[in-house]
Amino acid sequence: MKYRRWLHGAKFWLGALLFVAYSALAVGIVIVDARDANLRNLSKVQLTTVSSPEGTRSAGAADVAAIYRAQSGMPFSTLPAGATFQIVWPDGSTETLQIVDPTSSTGIVPVRHSQQVVPK
Repeated sequence: MKYRRWLHGAKFWLGALLFVAYSALAVGIVIVDARDANLRNLSKVQLTTVSSPEGTRSAGAADVAAIYRAQSGMPFSTLPAGATFQIVWPDGSTETLQIVDPTSSTGIVPVRHSQQVVPK
């Protein structure tokens, strides 16, 4: 009898832990779509894909992150150093980037092996 009660309690707390962990992860990922009209025409974003050189992608992502911060309600706390976000480039390819220095135009680095090319 005690075993069933313990098992029921363990299932409950495991479910609660998984729900909290999933909620924290879902809130932590910001997805910015560079195909949006106000972003896709930026000079550093216009022709950028996951196949572009890392410096080009970082500069384009820095521009996109700056506009995202400016449009948010709290620009100084949005995308702080250490935050990660996912960007959808104008061709539809995606990658995850990490912010190292939010004040620098080269302060964003791609997360290794996060690039996903659009299937043709």
